Order: sequence, then structure tokens, then C-alpha cells
Amino acid sequence: MPDMLVHLRKLPSCDALIEALAREGITIQRAIAPDKFRIVEWVRNFNGNYAAGECDSSMSKTPATCYIAVRGKQILGFACYDATALNFFGPTMVMEAERGKGIGKALLLKCLYAMRDEGYVYGIIGGVGPAEFYEKTVGAALIPDSAPGLYEDFLMGND
Repeated sequence: MPDMLVHLRKLPSCDALIEALAREGITIQRAIAPDKFRIVEWVRNFNGNYAAGECDSSMSKTPATCYIAVRGKQILGFACYDATALNFFGPTMVMEAERGKGIGKALLLKCLYAMRDEGYVYGIIGGVGPAEFYEKTVGAALIPDSAPGLYEDFLMGND
């Protein structure tokens, strides 16, 4: 899967989306250390060991480079950045039953805004699946010859 490049100084606002989700009882928040094991285990259960490894890395930073979507105390989705490499967005996932509500878009934008606030001008969305989503949502463009990219030496196993 190829990588995509996004101009972080040209991001759309996410304020209205965050407010709409809040009216539905959904909050997008930066993860904090006391929730690390719960979040990483949730990611492992719903997205697998590889994503859990990256999430664990993002949770080991201060502040964490992981955002979560929650309804009350229930995790609905997550997104990370600077997990496997600096200036990379991902992994990310939203529970299937919660998709289509804008949660993934909100998580993406919160991470990209955080990356911009940390001084990045461009961000890399690593190993994208739904390229059309990123093109439409943040104007991301495919990076030619970027596959397998960062994950070329990835020790993929059977777990």
C-alpha cells in the first residue's frame, strides 16, 4: 500500500464535526498514560498485534501521540501519529458499527492538527488503504513509488 502526502497548513476545520459528535455523546480526546494498557489491548482485540505495537509506541510518548474516540468510557476508535516513524499518521480504526458518523475524519484531523502544532508542514499518511477518503478529507496525494516504504523490513508473522 502506498503512502500519501498532506499539506498540514491547508487542513479543513474540524470544529463543527467535533461539536456534532459531542451532541451524539462522542468525544475525541488525546489519550493519556493511565489508559495505555486498556487502549493498547482494545487496539489488539479489534485491529491486531501490528497496530497494537504502533499504538503502544505512540502511548509511550509525552504527550501521547494517540487520539481516541469515546462514548462515556467505551472506546469507539483510535488514531496515532509518530508511532513507527516521525511525521507519519497511522494506524487508525473505528468500530464497524460506528462508521459513517465522521469519527474517523475527526480522529484524522485531530492527529494532523497536532502534527502541525508540533512544527510539521507536511505529513505522511503511511500505507493507506482508502486513498479516496484521504484525498477527499484532507487533499492528500499519493506519493509515487512509496510502497512498501517504511514497512519494507516489517517482520510480518502469522499473528
